[in-house]
Amino acid sequence: MTTTEKRVYLATTVDTKGAEAVFMAKIIEAAGVPVVIVDLSTTSATDRGAGVKAKAVAQYHPEGSAAVFCGDRGKAIEAMAVAFQRYIAAQDDIAALLGIGGSGGTALITPAMQSLPIGTPKLMISTMASGDIAPYIGASDISMMYSVTDVAGINRISRKVLANGANMIAGAVRFQRDMPDILKPAIGLTMFGVTTPCIQGVTSALENEFDCLVFHATGSGGKAMEKLVDSQLLDGVLDLTTTEVCDHLFGGVLACDEGRLDAIARTQIPYIGSCGALDMVNFHRPDTVPAHYADRLFYHHNPQVTLMRTTVEENAEMGRWIGEKLNACDGPVRFLIPEGGVSVLDSPDMPFWAPDADHALFEAIEKTVQQTDRRKIVRVPYNINDERFIAIAVSEFQAIYAQKKATA
Repeated sequence: MTTTEKRVYLATTVDTKGAEAVFMAKIIEAAGVPVVIVDLSTTSATDRGAGVKAKAVAQYHPEGSAAVFCGDRGKAIEAMAVAFQRYIAAQDDIAALLGIGGSGGTALITPAMQSLPIGTPKLMISTMASGDIAPYIGASDISMMYSVTDVAGINRISRKVLANGANMIAGAVRFQRDMPDILKPAIGLTMFGVTTPCIQGVTSALENEFDCLVFHATGSGGKAMEKLVDSQLLDGVLDLTTTEVCDHLFGGVLACDEGRLDAIARTQIPYIGSCGALDMVNFHRPDTVPAHYADRLFYHHNPQVTLMRTTVEENAEMGRWIGEKLNACDGPVRFLIPEGGVSVLDSPDMPFWAPDADHALFEAIEKTVQQTDRRKIVRVPYNINDERFIAIAVSEFQAIYAQKKATA
């Protein structure tokens, strides 16, 4: 790709941030990269420096521009976000997407960024970048830069920050290189610190045959993996660390959402699942743990991570939740039950060893899942990190992948 074929789309509300947009556009152009300013103003739109006018973007809303220019700021931002996402999807010359905004602008621009393919440079310069940015990032590879001062004019601080952002996006475009094709099929694997030996062993056994993509099971990790599944960029999944379900059901900080495993059902991709780290709910510092959990068993993983052992009742609930999700999966599915424990901490003489809780989990899964020739539960008499468990996981995956490939 050359920089003359595609261009940077610089999106902002020009009515309030036009000076910043023009400042950054000049820097990008000076680097030899084409750029166009896209106006997302929802009130008194101005033509200052915008190559794409707000009215042109607003027309992409399913209900037309009237849905955007409605006089209600909250509804207008929400509607413009929809319009902008649809507008971006219709463009075929996007080299990168650069956004500038406060809270409203960030909420307006980042959904369009999330819709772009992984690998397309995306940078959001925002006043919101120093807090919880998970809603803005989603499962995408968006970079966020804190603006330090408010995005309200050019000053000695904003000049430096905005210039850095402009040079970063220009560099990402100028120095982008076509990556060599990787002919091996790609598979996704989920990992947590307490299941690392398992995933390392599985990866070592499969990496000669497959391109192994490991996802950290932090909520966003599972979402990212399933986004690739939906995008048909993965050929199989070894979802051995389903710990995000704990946090989703019991208020932890590394939660998936209700859609976890739905991509597996939609695509019928070859799937090996297991119970990795279902023995723990994750919180931050000890003082962040909800008061109603005060009498529970905790393990202080590090000063910023506190792990809470799941109970018999919670494990039974998780087992039913996972089982119902698996019942919707009609592709080749094997769910492995590690009877020797679900993590490093869940083994004899370790802090989270609780056979009664594990038993409740395993029984609930087995009773809930409607087993068929394609959907099976496999009990394995080892800890999830045991090399014998690893060997069975690898063997089961190779078997269902070969079957799927043979019928494709």
